[in-house]
Amino acid sequence: MKLIIQIPCLNEEETLPQTLVDLPRRIPGIDTVEILVIDDGSSDRTVEVAQRFGVHHIVKNGTNRGLARSFSRGIEEALRQGADIIVNTDGDNQYNGADIAKLVAPIIAGEADVVIGDRQTAKIAHFSPFKKLLQKLGSSAVSTLAGARVPDAVSGFRAISREAALKTNIVSPFSYTIETVLQAGRKKMTIVSVPVATNAKTRESRLFTNIPNFVTRQLKTLLQMYVMYSPLRAFSSLGLVLALGGIAPVLRFLWFYANGDGTGHLQSLVLGGVLCVMAFIAFTAGLLADVVSRNRQLLELTLEKVRRLELAQDREDTEARPPAASDEGDATEPVSLRAKG
Repeated sequence: MKLIIQIPCLNEEETLPQTLVDLPRRIPGIDTVEILVIDDGSSDRTVEVAQRFGVHHIVKNGTNRGLARSFSRGIEEALRQGADIIVNTDGDNQYNGADIAKLVAPIIAGEADVVIGDRQTAKIAHFSPFKKLLQKLGSSAVSTLAGARVPDAVSGFRAISREAALKTNIVSPFSYTIETVLQAGRKKMTIVSVPVATNAKTRESRLFTNIPNFVTRQLKTLLQMYVMYSPLRAFSSLGLVLALGGIAPVLRFLWFYANGDGTGHLQSLVLGGVLCVMAFIAFTAGLLADVVSRNRQLLELTLEKVRRLELAQDREDTEARPPAASDEGDATEPVSLRAKG
């Protein structure tokens, strides 16, 4: 069984060495452990550091494409390299590398498809009370929508099985954390959370500039994912609110009209009529969106099959290719993660 630990990086030359040193070389139940670094357009020596420490695979983005797209590209490369389990961690040494064994254990045992590291944010000293509250509320909302208990939904420290990775499709340009949880829940994957330790803070987050910016973008992502995966429920809820808001002024007009005083309350009838029309439009939009959602599910199934065929073809091509002198010393060969020279 092969484990590939992927690390999306953006200008991490200072923190990447310690991150790499802390990663485990051997894990019970795992035959091979390999490291994959996704360089997201770094302008420093991140790639050189990764090479010096003997990273097995390096994927380079020509320009900065963002965390979500880097994560997605890493998943594709890990699958192409034959990973049975993929672990994602950060290049800023936020997470304790020794906890990777805890992350992969439920997948090795066949008890989970996705395992998320619970940072136990209530115990993190550098998290403000407000940030802890937001994290708790956000994780509760994601857990409700995903249909699974996820105490730390935005944790980037997670492990996924090969089957789960094949079924995962990232469309959000901001962050993969919430989307992957919602996808896993909607696709009836088993999600497990395990407590993990965190290291001392090394730098400020580059994913967002401030808390309001982070909350706004995460709420936007959450709303988009909810509408994408449950369009009929989302639009029906909106339509129900509009319908109730429209019925009230209509009933008010009818009450006055029945008492002979309807001429002075036409505005209630107009308002109620407009809201009821908007409710009808919302219900209709929900039906249309649900049809589109069904088509999207078919497209995802097609994409999964194409992905499987491509990976199978890549494996056949690799096995059929005769060994060449240029293959000696290939970066995919297991090497020590100790600094060279």
